[in-house]
Amino acid sequence: MNRLLKNIKSEISTNFIWTNNKSIIIITNKVAMTSNLNIIEKYIKDLNNIDSSNIKSLRLSQLKSYLKILNISYFVKDTNLPITIDIVEKIIQTTYLFNDIILTFCSCVIKASPKSNMAIIWINIWDFQNSTKGKLLINRCFNIRHYIATIRDTNINSDISQYENCWK
Repeated sequence: MNRLLKNIKSEISTNFIWTNNKSIIIITNKVAMTSNLNIIEKYIKDLNNIDSSNIKSLRLSQLKSYLKILNISYFVKDTNLPITIDIVEKIIQTTYLFNDIILTFCSCVIKASPKSNMAIIWINIWDFQNSTKGKLLINRCFNIRHYIATIRDTNINSDISQYENCWK
């Protein structure tokens, strides 16, 4: 594998390979790029003792990016019901900005303030180690009905809900 990587003038080299009956873990000296993953995948599929039809996909180790979506109505159109996580996930699935985005867990929806009819939605996404997916989403806008929603960067949300009397 190192010879193939060296042939494409890659700075990546394999330091460690571990296998079991479900997966192969490859440790490299640097974070691999897509071209490196293609070479590694080809090498693994060419091995005699591995059934290449069982290889699903190669992927880099991932981290979470934490984002929040602002300027979304807290109430569903023509009802007095608050927006639900299911509705948020449907919105995200139909928005082109989120085509290659995978949520890590269900979003959190909180009313922006006691007198406001706007919501703040926290989402956590799987991202690459250099946060490229999250960085592409930050400060982007998209339409939801007649609202223009904005995506912002945020710290890890602690999932602590606000106290409804003082909103702290």
